[in-house]
This record gives sequence, C-alpha cells and structure tokens, in this order.
Amino acid sequence: MTTPAPVPTPPPADPTGSPLGDALHALLPDLSVGAVLGFATGVAIRYVGRVALIVLGVLFITLQLLAYFELISVNWLRVQAITEPWLRQGSEQGGAWLTRLLTANLPFAGAFTAGLLLGLRVRV
Repeated sequence: MTTPAPVPTPPPADPTGSPLGDALHALLPDLSVGAVLGFATGVAIRYVGRVALIVLGVLFITLQLLAYFELISVNWLRVQAITEPWLRQGSEQGGAWLTRLLTANLPFAGAFTAGLLLGLRVRV
C-alpha cells in the first residue's frame, strides 16, 4: 500500500505579511469599481456636453438666420444681461456642486474622482 504524497501548501499572497499589502488587497475591488464608474461618468459627461453645445450652436445659427431675414429682432444686450449672473454663479459653484452630487455616499470617492478626470481627458 502506498502513502499519498503530501500536498504542498501555497505560499501566502504577501510573504512579508505587511499590513499595507493586506489593506490594499482588501481595497482593490472598491478602487477598481470606483475608477471604472468614474471613467464611464467622465466619458458620458463629455458626450452630453458635446451634444448640448451642438444644440446651443444650432439654436444660435437659427436665431441669426431669422434676424438676418428680419423675421425677428434679438436684443443681444438684454440676453447678455439676463444670462451673465447665471453663468458667473454657475462657474463659481457648479464644479463643487457636481463633485458633491457625483461622490455622495460613495466609499470609493477618491478612485471615482481619478477615473472621472481620466474619462474627461481621454479620447474615445
């Protein structure tokens, strides 16, 4: 009768057993999910922003054509006076509001933010 060969035990994932390695290993799923979701959100914001700018440009061209053929008259100084406070307030508070909105209740907000910035910068 033969005796079974001993089964070798696999080495531990981190041979030094450092707490940093264990902590990073535990956080890896959250970091990767946050980064992927942030990246996808960044790409989506880019495309939605492009569509919004195209719509705004077509609207401006339409208004200018109608004004050229004297079908309407646009008081551009009044339009500027109405929209300027909104644009100024939006540029000062918009970024902070969007960041709070997108990272609310996310345990992986840091990875999400990094992925978001990467998604806004990448050419897809």
